[in-house]
Amino acid sequence: MGHKDIKKYILHCSIFMMVCFLCLFGYIVYLQVVAAPSLAANPMNRRGNAALDIVRGAILDINGKELATSSAPGERSYPYGDIMAPVTGYLGEAIGSDGIESVEGNDLTGQSQQLQMLGPIGQAMQTAQGNNVKLTVDADIQELAYNAMGNNRGAVVVMNAETGAIIAMVSKPAIDPTDVEANWKSLTDREDSPLLNRATQGLYPPGSTIKVLIADAALDEKVTDLNEKFNCSGKLQVGNEYIGESHGAVHGDNLTLKDALTESCNVTFGTLAMRMHGKGLENAFERFGFTTPINSEFNESKCHLPRFSELGDGDTAQVGIGQGETLVTPLRMAMLASAYVNQGRIMTPYLVEEVISPVGLVIRKASPSKWLEVTSDKRANIIGGFMENVVNNGTGGAAAVSGVRVIGKTGTAENSQGKDHGWFIGAAELPRGKIAFCIIVENSGGGGTVAAPIARQIITALRDR
Repeated sequence: MGHKDIKKYILHCSIFMMVCFLCLFGYIVYLQVVAAPSLAANPMNRRGNAALDIVRGAILDINGKELATSSAPGERSYPYGDIMAPVTGYLGEAIGSDGIESVEGNDLTGQSQQLQMLGPIGQAMQTAQGNNVKLTVDADIQELAYNAMGNNRGAVVVMNAETGAIIAMVSKPAIDPTDVEANWKSLTDREDSPLLNRATQGLYPPGSTIKVLIADAALDEKVTDLNEKFNCSGKLQVGNEYIGESHGAVHGDNLTLKDALTESCNVTFGTLAMRMHGKGLENAFERFGFTTPINSEFNESKCHLPRFSELGDGDTAQVGIGQGETLVTPLRMAMLASAYVNQGRIMTPYLVEEVISPVGLVIRKASPSKWLEVTSDKRANIIGGFMENVVNNGTGGAAAVSGVRVIGKTGTAENSQGKDHGWFIGAAELPRGKIAFCIIVENSGGGGTVAAPIARQIITALRDR
């Protein structure tokens, strides 16, 4: 065979191999895209039921305590019941899954995306035991916060302000994940919405807690400064309407911005909101991330903000005191508070610390990251100082803890369907790190009397560790 014949032979072989490869690639595309639905539905297909043949991995708290366990395929138990339900979620053949059971479903069954892409090869590599998922949540703090809420409805969020790790995420009323499928109809019919995770899905008017953001925005927009003195006669006239102070209070004249936040002066913050107009308020809410999604570990309701450009003076003033159309989640308010002990930065909140293989190898580990830089370090220190004064000399005194710097802001959110909701947001600088938190207690009245004491219990427990 001559030199030219050899080259011709190699060319023909190369073309043949290329055609074979393209045919194989086309067939794989056909199986994965075109034929996938019918193959998945075929009763002879075992792949669709693969997860049912696997012993699901455990969900653990940060200290290794079991939050959800399985001893056999299809069996699941939840040692903490409704205490941990907002975190673990639930799992049912007919109702699907929620919470970490849903978000980490592939890891818990060992069916990673990488293995699924390998098809039959990946199926052969599949183990009979799923991976364990360790969370950032501390079961002891979660249980303490749950019990501190008593029989009240509402939510508690506690996070590490420096990393974004969620330490506790309570929602009440809650469900026992073990019984969800059996009681599905009665649970969905209940008026108190126990399936709603109020920490991430509950939408509430922020009340006076939003004055933290308004104070920051007013300084940023330069519509006031630290030297201005405000006058509060007890009511702010806007057209033919009035915005009054809580319980008919009159804060007098010579109020600084610090004083106004400490006293939670509606007149001052309604005035500041009108000075900023719709555009300034819109910029502030965007800057603090209220229009920006967070990571996919949270099934979060989208915050509802008014159309700022269409607001008249009265509605603009209502935004300044946390009433009107503005609706936020407790998670977002904990994130807001975190900026004031973390140099103006909000970290990306997360729940999953590690994914661990059945033999104990760490497959994936969380890497904390900055979400947004929402304010300057200087302004964070200023507003943080104002919030510290709220705790030391204002409406947040019930959250004070000896030996700990605690900052906070109380809030009362008007509720058209009953008693007002009580808020308390804030942060604390502890020996082992800085935390931020949000507590909302539905139909409880002022946040200083019911929500702030819950914060004190949480801070004290973390201090004494």
